[in-house]
Amino acid sequence: MHSFRRLLLVLLLSFGLLNVMLAFHAYRFTYFYETHEVPWRRPEDIPTAEKITQALTGFRFGKRPVTDFPGEPFETLFLKNERGQCLEGWYTHAAQPKGTVLLFHGHAANKANLREEQAYFRSLGFNTLAVDFRAHGNSQGNVCTIGYREVGDVKAAYDSVRGRGETRLVLWGVSMGAATLLKALHDFPEIQPDRLILECPFGSMQDAVDGRLRSMNLPTAPFTQLLMLWGSAERAMWGFGYRPTDYARSVRCPTLLHWGTRDNRVLRAETDAVFANLAAPIKKLVVFERSGHQSFCQNEPKRWRAEVARFLGVPEPTLARHAGVQPTATHPNHPDPRMNSATSSPQ
Repeated sequence: MHSFRRLLLVLLLSFGLLNVMLAFHAYRFTYFYETHEVPWRRPEDIPTAEKITQALTGFRFGKRPVTDFPGEPFETLFLKNERGQCLEGWYTHAAQPKGTVLLFHGHAANKANLREEQAYFRSLGFNTLAVDFRAHGNSQGNVCTIGYREVGDVKAAYDSVRGRGETRLVLWGVSMGAATLLKALHDFPEIQPDRLILECPFGSMQDAVDGRLRSMNLPTAPFTQLLMLWGSAERAMWGFGYRPTDYARSVRCPTLLHWGTRDNRVLRAETDAVFANLAAPIKKLVVFERSGHQSFCQNEPKRWRAEVARFLGVPEPTLARHAGVQPTATHPNHPDPRMNSATSSPQ
C-alpha cells in the first residue's frame, strides 16, 4: 500500500510538472517579444544549451524584423483593427488595375516574406496590399492567436481597400493566413471577395498543433490536447472550436486551393476536407509535387504563376519582373525600417 501511494504521488507530480512545462510552451508559442527584448534568430542559430533550457520552459520568439522591401514603388498604410492596434501594410499600384489582391502571411512571418507573390500579382495588373498581422512585423501587439482573433486584421484590411472605392477584391493567404481567411469569411458575411486563393491552410487548431509537433519530431498525444487546453485558457479562446475545415462551408466565391505533397505540417486529409467543404461554385485543388510547407511561388514558380494567372482570368506576362526585391534595409518610400513602425502594446 505504501509503495502504491508513493507511485501515485510520483505520477501526480510528474503530471503536474508536465502541465507546467506545456503551459509555458503554449504561452510562448502565442507570444512574440519585441526585437529589443528577444532578437529574432533562426532555430539553427540558437546555442545548444539555450535550446535545452527552452525545451523545458518554452521557446521565446522575437518578432521577425522587416528588413527587405518591394522592388517597385509602394505606399505604407497604417490600419486599425478592432482592438485599436496599428497594423502596417504595403500597397502597390497597377497602371490600369483589374482589381486588388490582399495578401496575408503565416505564423512567425511578415509581409516581407510575400514580396515575390505581391510583385507577381502587380505584374498581372492588380493593385496589392500585403499586411502584417498583429504581433508580426511592424504591427502592434505581442499576442498571436493563430488566426482566431486575427480575423479582425483581415476585416480592417478589407474595409480599408473597400473604403478606397475598389470593388474587385481577391484574398490570398498562406498557412495561418489562409486559415484566418476561412474564419473571416465565416465570421463576417459582409466580406465578399471576387476570388479566394488559399495555400496550405490547416484543418483545425488541433491539426495545426499536431503539425507543429510533427515538425519537431515529437509525439502528438497527449501533448496536443494539453497544449490546446492551456493555450485556450491563457488566451481566452476556445481553440477546440477553431476549425477552418468547417468554415470552408461559408465560402461562396471561386476558390483556388494549393498544397504540397512534401508538407509534413498540413496533411493531405486536411486539404481534402477543406476542399470538399468549400461551397464555392467554382473550385480547384492544385497539388505541387516538389513542395512542402513553403512558398510555391518561390519553389515551383512556373507552375504557380500559370495556375494563378489562369484562375484570375488574365494572360500571364512574359516579360514581367516577377520578383524584383531590394535586399537592403532602405527604400525611397521607407528610408529606415525603424521609421513609422508602431510601438507595441500588450493585448
